Parts: sequence; C-alpha cells; structure tokens
Amino acid sequence: MTVLKRVSVACVIIGFLVQLDAARVRTEIAPAQAQQAAAALPLTMPNKADSFKFAVLGDFGTGSKEQYELAAIMKRVHDQYPFDLVTLVGDNLYGSERPQDFKKKFEDPYKPLLDAGVKFYASLGNHDDAGQIQYKLFNMDGRKYYSFKPKNGVRFFALDSNYVDDKQLDWLGKELAASGSDWKIAFFHHPLYSSGSTHGSADAQRELLEPMFLKHSVDVVIAGHEHFYERLKPQKGVAYFILGSSAKLRKGDLRKSALTAYGNDSDYAFMLVEIDGDAMHFQTISGKGVTIDAGSVRRAAGK
Repeated sequence: MTVLKRVSVACVIIGFLVQLDAARVRTEIAPAQAQQAAAALPLTMPNKADSFKFAVLGDFGTGSKEQYELAAIMKRVHDQYPFDLVTLVGDNLYGSERPQDFKKKFEDPYKPLLDAGVKFYASLGNHDDAGQIQYKLFNMDGRKYYSFKPKNGVRFFALDSNYVDDKQLDWLGKELAASGSDWKIAFFHHPLYSSGSTHGSADAQRELLEPMFLKHSVDVVIAGHEHFYERLKPQKGVAYFILGSSAKLRKGDLRKSALTAYGNDSDYAFMLVEIDGDAMHFQTISGKGVTIDAGSVRRAAGK
C-alpha cells in the first residue's frame, strides 16, 4: 500500500471515530436533558421577580429517610422557585441534641439549601431544648421570641408558645404596634385552632395571643405541633395554617371539623408562600412532589 493510500485510509478511520464520539456525546446528553426536564415540578405560584418568597417546615428534625426525601424535593423546588428563607414552626430536633445530631437532623438534609444561601428562622416546639436559641443556623440570636423584616411591607413574629408570659406579651404588643408592615405573619408551635384529635386547639395560648393579633391586625398565623397539614377557615379575619408533617405524620388524626377548609394527614409536606402586593399565594407539596393544597389569601388594602 502506498503512503498516499495509507493516509486516505487513516483519514477515513479518524473521521468515523469522530462521528462515533459525537454520536456518543449526543446519546449521553439526551438522557441528561430528559432527566433535567423530568425534575421540574408543577408549581402554582406566580413566581414573580419582585415578590417575596419563603417556605415553611414543621415538626421535621428526625434524621429520618422521610425528612431527607422531603428536603430533596425542597431543593428541586428552590431550583425553580428561589425562596429566600424558611420559617420553622418548632420541633426542630427530636431526641438528643448533640453537635452530631444538629448535623444529621438539620445541616445534612438541608445542606443544598444552606449552600444556596437560604436562611432558616426557628421557633421553639415542645420537643426542643431552649439551648437551640444559640444555634447559629436557626438565626434566633439567643432569643426565644423575635421579629424580623426580610422585605419592606412584610414582618415576621416568631413566638415561644411553650411559655406565653407577660414579658413576651408586652414585647409582642410593642413590636406589632411599631411594625408598620402591610403583612404581619406570626409563626410558632402550638396551633390556636386545630381539628386534631390528639392535641386540638391550644385554648390557653389562644386566650392570650388572639386579642393581640386582632388588635394589631395580624394577617397570617402558621403553627405546627399537629402531625398533619390543615388550612383553617379564617378566624375573625385571620388566616391560620398548621404544618406539622415535615417528618412526623399521625395518619387518621385529623378530624375535619367546621374549622377545616382543607386538611391532609396522609402525606409528609412543606409549604411555599409568595407575597405579592395584597395577595399571599400558598402551595403545599408532599414528599413525592405532589401538590396537596394551593390557593391565595388576600388582605384588605390599607388594613
């Protein structure tokens, strides 16, 4: 074979190998693109660029498979819907609270969200040690109750419903009166209204807190404690939610009552919330990525 023929054969072989590699690359990219497309979850939220977005977890700190699965769904949602923060309505860690427990029950499952800059703001549940107020990633800054304003027009009030004493009530009254926010959102552990058969409504806390909420036009209250999800009918103009099923579930415990607008005690869940002007949109998503509730709450303009 002449040198010229050898070169021609070599060129043909090289060309064939290049085409084979290109086909292989296309074959490898196609499943990856399909997988990425399949990862998109159906969201009902407006997802506006200038709105305020957050998520809610409750009764979640178990370190269980269910907690990790729900955390993975949250990260997939965050990729589509970049919420800024997560409010924690208590029972942040079940059982022991050693450094390795904080890692297993909080830092590891939510690492992708923490790495993305999402902040978590905690309130204390009945299973939580008061020492959690010193844990940096809960952003409590040594306080059992506190308020913060993540965006103009929105203020959160994290309360300690384990011990609603005069000192906390005095603080709350002053904070609410001075907030000047369009949206006032309170979150804590024990639900003031509930259709749960195990716990039910926290009457003692309601007697103390509800008059304050009404006096100062609190718009939304989010609690946990009950191991299910319940959206209650507005009570005296206030929207109430229970989200206590982010890693604990008490199936069959929700006894739907005249209070219930919607409830679910069969799925682990978290909530998404978006505030856009006088509307607050919400979507509750299960550990399977399925929407179990969605809707919106409107506040009276100039309230």
